[in-house]
Amino acid sequence: MSDILRELLRVSEKAANIARACRQQEALFQLLIEEKKEGEKNKKFAVDFKTLADVLVQEVIKQNMENKFPGLEKNIFGEESNEFTNDLGEKITLRLCSTEEETVELLSKVLNGNKLASEALAKVVHQDVAFTDPTLDSIEIHIPQDSLGIWVDPIDSTYQYIKGFADVKSNQGIFPCGLQCVTVLVGVYDRQTGVPLMGVINQPFVSQDLNTLRWKGQCYWGLSYMGTNIHSLQHATSARSGHETQPGNTSSEAEFSPHFSAVISTSEKETIKAALSRVCGDSIFGAAGAGYKSLCVVQGLVDIYIFSEDTTFKWDSCAAHAILRAMGGGIVDLKECLERNPETGLELPQLVYHVENKGATGVDRWANKGGLIAYRSRKRLETFLSLLIQNLEPAETQT
Repeated sequence: MSDILRELLRVSEKAANIARACRQQEALFQLLIEEKKEGEKNKKFAVDFKTLADVLVQEVIKQNMENKFPGLEKNIFGEESNEFTNDLGEKITLRLCSTEEETVELLSKVLNGNKLASEALAKVVHQDVAFTDPTLDSIEIHIPQDSLGIWVDPIDSTYQYIKGFADVKSNQGIFPCGLQCVTVLVGVYDRQTGVPLMGVINQPFVSQDLNTLRWKGQCYWGLSYMGTNIHSLQHATSARSGHETQPGNTSSEAEFSPHFSAVISTSEKETIKAALSRVCGDSIFGAAGAGYKSLCVVQGLVDIYIFSEDTTFKWDSCAAHAILRAMGGGIVDLKECLERNPETGLELPQLVYHVENKGATGVDRWANKGGLIAYRSRKRLETFLSLLIQNLEPAETQT
């Protein structure tokens, strides 16, 4: 229902405020880092961090949604555990309290008695946030609440968030690293079919005021349900040559352009990089964060986000997938795409969000095991896949 999407937009903005508040004091931020337990680690990184900001954001989203839509919280799933251990060895379960004072007291335990930091965080957590979008206000969609599940990635690209680089230059609008690559991701899916229905990507760090050093963000959303497709870029125009002036407009000349652009992870396999260089030439961009790379596709900065490894998860892709569906695109399983025969008319293997990977443990239960490709135009994806397969080593298509 559009009421749920409106509330998700509001809580994503509250989440972005928390992320920004936690970055204001570097000394404070150092207190907020805690290494993840072994079972929670993303195996892509030697060291993976859980931050208090991560947990706070996740709990704010869960509990705000539960307050507005009772019963929904049990179907909200996220990357983070809400357990912290402080320097005294006390295990604390982080829950938002009903009053600001009680939240201060709980945060103070996590922060080893740092009252000033606890008060600052509690203030942001309990602050009311308004968020409106005229495009969304013009529709009313009713989706049964009991059929919905929600994936939350409270702060995607935690490493970039911790490092806090603010002066990174973009390459044709795409940031290779830095705070701009940080996103808050909330995706809603159908628990019976696994199909993504609604998505919110909040980018807390888009532009910085050089006088106050305070950041402003940007929020993107999409809804795709029963033939209704609507998104926040509906009426936006793009000045970038070679791309649609109406994002998601599949009839534009750009659709038939032979030139492709892609955003990839710096850890992408050399075989994929080599094939891409033959398909895309110089239009290959490296960037941090699965959420941010997907956002580059949503924004029309690139045609494709491709990743061949199994280290993205349902919480990384669900939000962008819903937005891209609303734009006429999607996110598909790369391995299955390479193995399918398009001439037989097989459907594209869209990612789904309701089934665990058999035999997997820990976070790997929810990994996108076959890798992924995010795209805005199905026709361009089909052409891209055809070229990619032609340019991959024969052995690569058999793996």
